[in-house]
Amino acid sequence: MSSMPESNSGSDEPTTGRVRLWRALKARPARAQIVVAVLLGVLGFAAVMQVQSVREDEDFAGYRRGDLVQLLDSLDAAHERVSADLQELNATRDRLESSTNRTKAAREAAAKEAERLSVLSGTVPVTGPGVRITITDEENAVGASTLLNAVEELRDAGAEAIQINGVVRIIAQSYFVDSDRGIRVDGRELTRPLVLDVIGDSDTLQDAVGFRGGLIDEVELVGGQAEVEEVASIDITALSDPREPEYAQPAS
Repeated sequence: MSSMPESNSGSDEPTTGRVRLWRALKARPARAQIVVAVLLGVLGFAAVMQVQSVREDEDFAGYRRGDLVQLLDSLDAAHERVSADLQELNATRDRLESSTNRTKAAREAAAKEAERLSVLSGTVPVTGPGVRITITDEENAVGASTLLNAVEELRDAGAEAIQINGVVRIIAQSYFVDSDRGIRVDGRELTRPLVLDVIGDSDTLQDAVGFRGGLIDEVELVGGQAEVEEVASIDITALSDPREPEYAQPAS
């Protein structure tokens, strides 16, 4: 008795739809399938945004004409308020910048004035062009009055700083007196020769002491000699000891 051959459960059976779906899910997706999927996603997102835009347009389409006018008016009012606030902020910024600039300018002016007063009061060393005047007087005939006249002539000629013998700084309160050994300036005894270092315009200073009847003539009249030398840079290092005013007070 012959036996029937066993049926093979393999590829002879027809493939059902479920099996094909399962095989498709298990298979690795091709590059083209990935691109198609991305494009479908982008199209879907665009469709959603379009629907959302249409819905917003439909929302405004449902407004009455008066409501839309009122909405536009409120937007215009809000814009005007923002513009006004912006203008006020800009004005505030400009005022602050102007105030800062004025403060800076005032500080710079005060610093320059303080520097100028320090030079005039002789409390700081200075350097600059000018002249050096050397007075030789073997007989000590040149007195305090002649030296004072010379200083006043130099000041009138624009002298900005004067020192004598490298030890005395001449200021507005300086005083000159004759002594048994010669001349005393601000309490300091001066030795001969007298050397005046003067900072200022050298041409003007030379003219001030060289005119007829000036310092040179006065010194020669009493038997002395005065020589004027132009110097490109003079260092004046002598400092004054400023005295506090005893009676004068600032006016209120």
